[in-house]
Amino acid sequence: MRTLRAAESVRRLCWTWRAHGDPIGFVPTMGALHSGHRALLRRARKETRRVAASIFVNPLQFGPGEDYDRYPRPFASDVRILKEEGVELLYLPRAERLYPEEFQTRVSVTGIGKVLEGAARPGHFDGVATVVAKLLATVVPDRLYLGQKDAQQATLLRRMVADLDLGVRVVVCPTVREPDGLAVSSRNRYLTPPERDWAPALYRTLSEAADRIRSGETVSPEKAAAWMRRRLARGPGRLEYAAAVDPRDFGPPKRGRPVVLAVAYRLPSARLIDNVVVKTGGRDR
Repeated sequence: MRTLRAAESVRRLCWTWRAHGDPIGFVPTMGALHSGHRALLRRARKETRRVAASIFVNPLQFGPGEDYDRYPRPFASDVRILKEEGVELLYLPRAERLYPEEFQTRVSVTGIGKVLEGAARPGHFDGVATVVAKLLATVVPDRLYLGQKDAQQATLLRRMVADLDLGVRVVVCPTVREPDGLAVSSRNRYLTPPERDWAPALYRTLSEAADRIRSGETVSPEKAAAWMRRRLARGPGRLEYAAAVDPRDFGPPKRGRPVVLAVAYRLPSARLIDNVVVKTGGRDR
């Protein structure tokens, strides 16, 4: 595995691969890798000839009072995982190179970027879109691999790619879960034992709400979301949102279309998000 810090070096290597006809799969990360990242890397390895990944804890997507300084950075473990999964290029940009003093540009996706996570964390999605646009401009991959756990982020980045004609295929992979249903996340390590015991209640609530929608016409997505809000309001933390939205634009659900049930919940030690997609006559994920 080659580890490169300079965008020019990364660009040169990736263009060499492309010149030889080797499609590139790219997995951008903030490190603290887990089984969800492994799933993305394995999908990229299966579908492309070359696999590249990045590790960059992006300051632009952290708001005031968020966990930028304490975000886990287990670099040695991350490198081991990337090598085990056959990654050939690790891009390790420096913040001062990505965002020099004269940096003045932000990428903002309106609509999708202003609701739910966008409303709860103002400026977050501008930071995500900006860094991913820069990474894509450097790696120029054929496929970008993202996780369904961050469903709104994946939808937003797909919109950005389409709007800016970036020419990369966005591949969204299923959420990876612990045996008790908790979606794997780098921030799960923040949870205290009692919080970890309670955390799977998010997925249980989502799953039961999905069952209510799929049970027939008597329960609308909006009513299922209201039921989630009532149930989660009794938990040990603070519910930020529980909503039913259309997966294409995160607007109101549309009759005959799949529905995303999404939640964000703040425990004392960590903020958790999760979602399921409800497909009539199919299985949730």
